[in-house]
Amino acid sequence: MTPVPAPDVTIATFRSGAVAEIRIGDGRRRNALPGEAWARLAHQVRELGACRSLRVLVIRGHGDTFCAGSDMTDWVDADSAYVEESFAHMEEAFSAIEDCPVPVVAEIRGVAAGAGCQLALACDLRLMADSARIGMPIARLGILASPAFAARMVALAGPSVARELLYTGRLVDARTAVELGLADHQVPEAQLTDRTGRLAAAVAAQPPAAIHAAKLAVGAVLGPQRQATAVNPRPAVARSHFGQAIAAFLGQQPATAAPDSPLTP
Repeated sequence: MTPVPAPDVTIATFRSGAVAEIRIGDGRRRNALPGEAWARLAHQVRELGACRSLRVLVIRGHGDTFCAGSDMTDWVDADSAYVEESFAHMEEAFSAIEDCPVPVVAEIRGVAAGAGCQLALACDLRLMADSARIGMPIARLGILASPAFAARMVALAGPSVARELLYTGRLVDARTAVELGLADHQVPEAQLTDRTGRLAAAVAAQPPAAIHAAKLAVGAVLGPQRQATAVNPRPAVARSHFGQAIAAFLGQQPATAAPDSPLTP
């Protein structure tokens, strides 16, 4: 059964000179996105990346949260094909960010969990509010980590950290994220927007050809790793556990959820 499409979720785009912003979500469900919204995000990133005057792209969440992952209500009673398509749309968005010709900066407030974590890791640079958390709490839902998911964590934090976070689903705070390499800067929450703007302006002020070459150079180093993980013949979820886990998790009330558990994967 294919579920009824979720209500439209905003992927808003703003432009100020050489810097563009994509704002994730509309504040509901901690900016968790259904599959179709991930596809629209990929389209927006590619469209902005084609603008020759663009120098920097900033991705931030609506309100006080970056992105809590995928909207699990989109998967209730969904058939396997629909779920697999949703994960394909997620990966399409992450790859569009990695392939964007200009640097992409993630401004992280609240939580970046599951697909939201992958969204942040796909960006070139990450600034985290000191109250923010990041991680991949997906195993308990029967979601099978893809090689691409693992590769993004391994590239930034190494295999041991990637294993521990994927095995336990633990969310780490901003200080720990910086120590592990998952984020670049820990910033007081009240200063985060200003710091992001200053970083974007500093990058935008450099010669475009030099910045483009730098992004290509780093991408060339990471290229073999990305190519090795491009093909994933495994299913995205363990169906024997996934449906039951989603139903059980959606039955929880936010106030009774575990302290380090986001609302969505």
